[in-house]
Amino acid sequence: MLCQFTVRNFKSIRDEVTFDMQAAAISEHENRIIRDKDGECYLPVSAVYGPNGGGKSNVLEALYTLDCKVVRPLCAACDKEDCAYRSKKVPVVPFAFSESGENNPTEFEVFFRTSQSEYRYILHVKRDVIVYESLDRIRLDAKRRTRAALFRRNADGVQLNGVFGKFKISEDLSDTLPLLSYLGITYKRNETVQDVLRWFEESIDFLNYGSPYQELRTAIARSEDTKQLVLSMIREMDLDIEDFRVEEKDEKQIEVFTKHVVGGYSAEISLFEESSGTKKLFGLLPFIARSLKEGTTLVIDELDAKIHPVLLRYIIELYTDMNINRNHGQLIFTSHDLSTMNNEVFRRDEIWFVAKGAEQNSELYSLVEFKNEQGGSVRKDAKYDKQYLEGKYGADPYLRKIIDWSDVNA
Repeated sequence: MLCQFTVRNFKSIRDEVTFDMQAAAISEHENRIIRDKDGECYLPVSAVYGPNGGGKSNVLEALYTLDCKVVRPLCAACDKEDCAYRSKKVPVVPFAFSESGENNPTEFEVFFRTSQSEYRYILHVKRDVIVYESLDRIRLDAKRRTRAALFRRNADGVQLNGVFGKFKISEDLSDTLPLLSYLGITYKRNETVQDVLRWFEESIDFLNYGSPYQELRTAIARSEDTKQLVLSMIREMDLDIEDFRVEEKDEKQIEVFTKHVVGGYSAEISLFEESSGTKKLFGLLPFIARSLKEGTTLVIDELDAKIHPVLLRYIIELYTDMNINRNHGQLIFTSHDLSTMNNEVFRRDEIWFVAKGAEQNSELYSLVEFKNEQGGSVRKDAKYDKQYLEGKYGADPYLRKIIDWSDVNA
């Protein structure tokens, strides 16, 4: 489970911004939050809004970049099918519009939970070189819940502590290789190493940041249970699809066929003949099914694109219904859709905005922490969509300047 993510000096993000999945102490939809075994509360869903070019995708891409930085070395020497696209190098790009952006490292910090522990991982990268790295944890089953350092790496060297204290680190450790990745390669049988890296490898998924082909290939249900869950969702969405099958032509080509029954007559057509919205749902639903079944975090850029608002709301409510989302799955996405931006669908801490500052730097803030010019907070019964369109939340959804076409065509 993702608890919190902080990034500084990445693409349009100049100053430190924090994306928080911890539930705020507010009195709305209290039955629609994740309550962990120690009583801590987290959000099952968060949506990020803002104008085109505002930087909302960069917030999610920063998290993806951190994940890739850790996972890529593990996948580079792996022959598993789903490791092929994850071994591709993803550059760490600093803020471009200031001298300090070029001269300072990009800083990542993530808090996440497994069934065993809560971890904090910090990574600072400058031109692919690791300049600082650390990992600590809190054991969730411990009587005294204190944060213990597991390792720290800086210009002075590497310090290993606790369960990592007896590990040996090569003197030739590359300055571009995260120590966490090195431990995953060298001490992959260690229980704590496995617990940490399992979260990066298996407990968080990203759509629209990897290979679309690979997403389709790995998304199609490989187990009967997952397939049946996908079919149940399709039928609830009333898409007039009774079944589907996958035909693997060779290692690099698959074809999906959907089955329709009309007036008692059964017909099968290729997925490529379906609408763009149906094709997108086939790419999404297996990931959503896996997220709900296994309690993973699913990160999607522009979830609303090519999806009807009613279906978008249905997907959101799969996560906010704790009778369905029993395994604590999380959905994080960017969106332009305003039909769901209301107090029936979201809590205020589940709505986030990204806006550009005067120096082309992106700023991130949630609706629950937003203050107006008088210092007042947004009421929980406010018309969020209307006030957003009026520009009251800072993240102006409109073009800043409209072209005068009469002048252009003069």
